[in-house]
Amino acid sequence: MRRVLHALRALAALLVVIIAVGAGWLFIRPPELLRVGDGYAAKIVCSNVFVAGRDADAVLAEDVQAPGNPLLRLIHVDLDHAEKRVTARILGLFAANYAVYREGFGCTSVPDGDFAAALEAVPAAPTGNPAKIQGVWPEGNDSGAFADQRISAILANPELTGRNMRAVVVVHNGRIVGEAYGDGFGPDTPLIGWSMTKTVNAAIVGRLMLAGKIGFEDAALLPQWRDDKRAQITLGHLLGMESGLGFNEDYGTVADVTRMLYLDPDETALPASRALAADPGAMFNYSSGTSVLISRIWMDRIGNPQLALAYPRKALFDPLGMSSAVLEADARGTFAASSYLYATARDWVRFGQFLLQDGVWNGERLLPDRFMEMMRTPTAASGGAYSHGQAWLQPPGSAGSGIPADALWLEGHDGQSMAIVPSANLVVLRLGLTPSWLRYRPQVLLKDILATLSDEG
Repeated sequence: MRRVLHALRALAALLVVIIAVGAGWLFIRPPELLRVGDGYAAKIVCSNVFVAGRDADAVLAEDVQAPGNPLLRLIHVDLDHAEKRVTARILGLFAANYAVYREGFGCTSVPDGDFAAALEAVPAAPTGNPAKIQGVWPEGNDSGAFADQRISAILANPELTGRNMRAVVVVHNGRIVGEAYGDGFGPDTPLIGWSMTKTVNAAIVGRLMLAGKIGFEDAALLPQWRDDKRAQITLGHLLGMESGLGFNEDYGTVADVTRMLYLDPDETALPASRALAADPGAMFNYSSGTSVLISRIWMDRIGNPQLALAYPRKALFDPLGMSSAVLEADARGTFAASSYLYATARDWVRFGQFLLQDGVWNGERLLPDRFMEMMRTPTAASGGAYSHGQAWLQPPGSAGSGIPADALWLEGHDGQSMAIVPSANLVVLRLGLTPSWLRYRPQVLLKDILATLSDEG
């Protein structure tokens, strides 16, 4: 048996590479890309099992292997429930990558296999999720009796909600008027927001701005930038994705973004090392690395690592009643705020309502006036598409959609979106597993909802 195993491993090493046949093409995969695939699988399974409470086999089949990448169909996952670790290997033989769960901070990729360092990077005792608040949303967690049957009919139409929809929640005039869930998902299921997390991270920065600890014009933000032109990069440049830093956001290859998320235990290392590709403020470059750097910068401003790791819950999640929210951190203790916030749909849309209310909750201003103004102000470098608050004003695919001009969008990988429309006093959240090649556009759903509400007067 041992000889057979050695032979298989030798064959795998000789191929370098696995052979994955899909759509008539033969793909030769370098080992680095294989480790990215394994890292992605380990991380997604870990978070969905230990944060969202889902079945590991279902997650592997539905979330990792189903979206269409032939490489991912060859991954085998081992789950250690006692240690709350996940190991993923191509063909179950090589290119291993890992993830581990840490109470209160969800799961993290552990590409170097140093579980001890990953566990030491965050407090052993959890920050703790508060008990669910009783009462009607948004004060509590019950949807109440405010359902609009016409909105419910819209949400029952799969052509409008999109393939593999997992949750849709519509809030009008401060109450949930419609919600729908995919099979196996419900109001208590934490769901990933992917890049919608970026806007939440920006709001955390806003909380520190209100406390006077950080500002839009702050520069010389990282030690490694202070002796070159990168010292001119301001926090405002980073929030508007116009720092000028080079960063490759192509998920189809071993790009900067996939290397950062699945091959480096310190997610700040790669984006912090990138050189300027343009002067600060002169170029729009959508970059998950930028969002991770923003995390590191505001955490450094707090100073104490323990206080910084507790800050999102203390400053934002607890005040808003987002009891399910788990913002995950990397293996060295920096919040992975480019991508990894899990929360129930009702908690996600609670954050949207907070932005709709101009950063005020229960009568208390939690974000500075100027911050919300900047969140609605387009950057020149993006041609008006992106704002200074890590949010979209005109997301890709929205041209000519007829959506109100004051709409603010949170968007994320695989079809996550939240539209905030102040002129209609409306928030529409849509979560799912809908790859971009399916060409789903949430603007169509929003237009139908707006038309229905308009008809109702």
